[in-house]
Amino acid sequence: MSDRALYLLEPMHPGAAWAPFAGVRPVAELRAGIWRIRERWEGILDAETTATLGDHCLGFFEGAEPPVQAIAPVAGPCIVAASWFAPSGEPLELDPGVRRLTHEGATVAWVVDEGECWEGPHDEGDAQEVDGLVLHGAYDLLTALEHLLPADCADYLAAGGDEIPGGSIVIGEPSEVVILGAFIEPGVVFDTRGGAIVVDEGAQVRSGARLEGPLYVGPQSIVLGGDLRGSVLGPQCRVRGEVTACVFLGYANKAHDGFVGHSVLGAWVNLGAGTTTSNLKNTYGDVRLDVGGERIETGRQFLGSLIADHAKTAIGSMLGTGTIIGAGANLFGGDAPKWVPPFAWGIRGDVRLTEEGFLTTAGRVLPRRQVELTSERAAGLTATYRRLAGS
Repeated sequence: MSDRALYLLEPMHPGAAWAPFAGVRPVAELRAGIWRIRERWEGILDAETTATLGDHCLGFFEGAEPPVQAIAPVAGPCIVAASWFAPSGEPLELDPGVRRLTHEGATVAWVVDEGECWEGPHDEGDAQEVDGLVLHGAYDLLTALEHLLPADCADYLAAGGDEIPGGSIVIGEPSEVVILGAFIEPGVVFDTRGGAIVVDEGAQVRSGARLEGPLYVGPQSIVLGGDLRGSVLGPQCRVRGEVTACVFLGYANKAHDGFVGHSVLGAWVNLGAGTTTSNLKNTYGDVRLDVGGERIETGRQFLGSLIADHAKTAIGSMLGTGTIIGAGANLFGGDAPKWVPPFAWGIRGDVRLTEEGFLTTAGRVLPRRQVELTSERAAGLTATYRRLAGS
């Protein structure tokens, strides 16, 4: 399928459902299980992404992703795939004459032949079914985690890993602990009864940590202690405390105690010591989100916080069930409201971090993970600030 270009189509009007990540980063660059949605499409189609088509995130730049372009017609031969769909399963062989990929009747990709042009989403032509999960908003990244993480971790078992270090305690099947060039201190507990545990290249797990599968610890991340279960830690995270069913996109810092459950943390998030999320209402009912006054029914009983890139919380922050924190927000001064707008300075939301202040802070934070604030990355952050500062 490598003779076809691959384009990832972003939601045309992501709106409140994709808060707090809409306008910050492409949906395709969010994690559904271990892998980013873009990587999942690339895996089943055996193709590299040519570009992401997304008006809401123009200017986004981290350095390893395909360019973001405005949504516009594209010429074949190509496949245009929806970034709000997370594929699963084995690589896909296209049936002859297929024009669309569908999931339970919904079109999730369009196959464009040479000499043709994709003008926009449609439901015309022969369809082929594809396995995966349709995502209705940012909260469904947790649904994807629940559905996809067990198989994602199990995929590592065939290749195997390093020998489990002496002094480790394994509850369950030792062969389901996959250590790939990571450093494990004595006294770490691995519990594989619920699924495989993968500790990737250059990661560290300190003594006193208890890891419960399915679980993925990404490259160069450090687990400083505590109980981690059913979660994904992207690269270069620092995590301590109790973490349950969470997605850490990467470069996030939760280096102190405090419970974080059923939450999604964007890149470069920093949680102050003792920051704690609630992930279950006292009524045990479904969680509703409030995005600047717009209510969203998630259909989820367990939902903690959705926290966008570069947001920060003060020590002792208490985040209620279904809290949403916008990009670059600095949360301090009391209990958090359910909606914290981008670049808020404090909990009241009437004072905003300036563009200069946002970039200055980023320039201090990124080098702490050996990442340079290049002119291209600074331009991307500037575009994000100017797009969201009035929201």
